[in-house]
Amino acid sequence: MIYANTCAACHGAQLQGQPNWRERLANGRLPAPPHDRSGHTWHHPDAVLFDLVKNGLVPGRTAPPGYQSDMPAFGSTLSDEQIVEVLAYIKSTWPSDALRMQKEVTEQQQRR
Repeated sequence: MIYANTCAACHGAQLQGQPNWRERLANGRLPAPPHDRSGHTWHHPDAVLFDLVKNGLVPGRTAPPGYQSDMPAFGSTLSDEQIVEVLAYIKSTWPSDALRMQKEVTEQQQRR
């Protein structure tokens, strides 16, 4: 499974994220957030989620200007299809209300 081999080391085998993920580390960066309902992954449209996995957090595009993160870019190690599969797996764990809200955010972005 791609998620287990690529994402779980930071985001957790159960998508739980790292402890205290909302509190900055000594280096000023935030720990890896959860991808379950308790996190904020479902707040982002599909295109942003895809970009985050493929290119990592890019200040000014997928993160605030000047933001630094430990999120690596997987574009050189995962195909676009594999990235879509990882995101589909993550979404498969969300409750229906989170799925519905994430779909609405995606549709709003597509209309822009």
